[in-house]
Amino acid sequence: MNQTANQRIFIAGHRGMVGSALLRRLSPLDHVELIVRDRSELDLTNQAAVHEFFRDESIDTVIFAAAKVGGIHANSTYPADFAYQNVMMASNAIHGAYLAGVPRFLFLGSTCIYPRMAPQPIQESSLLSSPLEPTNEAYALAKIMGLKLCQYYRQQYGVMYHSAMPTNLYGPGDNYHPENSHVIPGLIHRFHQAKEAAAESVTVWGTGDPRREFLHVDDLAAGLVHLIGLSDPPDWVNVGTGEDIRIGDLAKLVAETVGYSGEIIQDTTKPDGTPLKRTDISQIAATGWQPTIGLADGLKETYQDYLGAVDDSVLRSV
Repeated sequence: MNQTANQRIFIAGHRGMVGSALLRRLSPLDHVELIVRDRSELDLTNQAAVHEFFRDESIDTVIFAAAKVGGIHANSTYPADFAYQNVMMASNAIHGAYLAGVPRFLFLGSTCIYPRMAPQPIQESSLLSSPLEPTNEAYALAKIMGLKLCQYYRQQYGVMYHSAMPTNLYGPGDNYHPENSHVIPGLIHRFHQAKEAAAESVTVWGTGDPRREFLHVDDLAAGLVHLIGLSDPPDWVNVGTGEDIRIGDLAKLVAETVGYSGEIIQDTTKPDGTPLKRTDISQIAATGWQPTIGLADGLKETYQDYLGAVDDSVLRSV
């Protein structure tokens, strides 16, 4: 990113975990003017409104972190909503930015774009090589469409539109809802509640043997800022740690972080899911970026954020 010229950067989805991390990263910079809009101010599924916004705002860079997201149940129950809304938001923003002469657009996807049985660690070249995970196929296809639109606009029009595919995220601003959260915030909530209740044990689904990769959201924000500063970034690139941990070991680490000393029971009658999911980050590493926040330190910060969420009664329901 140009460190001298003033940059007007539009962060789409600034209220989400990723958008909030980008605000923390970019707000202190004197040469950056951040542009944000709430959903009530700008409906990204409304093509006319999005095109008018870009015509009026003279944006230099878009970081597109907006999405309709949900868990397995929501994705399976409402696939049309996930496909339509995410495709419309991406296509409206990408085409509107192009029409308005926005020179740079960074689109955020997810590693769920890769095939269910992609070879491990997952390389960017695995895209579209075999079937997707059925439970989130609609969301993944919409994200693939956004990624491909950026690639095609760059190819056809010469604009610097490109994409980043983050691995599993955690950190401040996460969703700690007991039923709708992902694995790390869900474990934090359960172990905290068990500590408060002096429970003798906590039961965790599965054998604990599957391995997963986790990236602190502030590391992602740093990676995204790094990417918009590159003169010739890859069309799409994985952003992760390249390292993984057993879910069983993760549970022990979360319990230690929270201060829960009871027994952890693995319910082996429950499904494990995919045995291994880890990204190959050699492409972004070759550009000079590496994550800096270790999992132990990141979990301590995230637990403090959780305690603040509990105090403020803002455990989110979605």
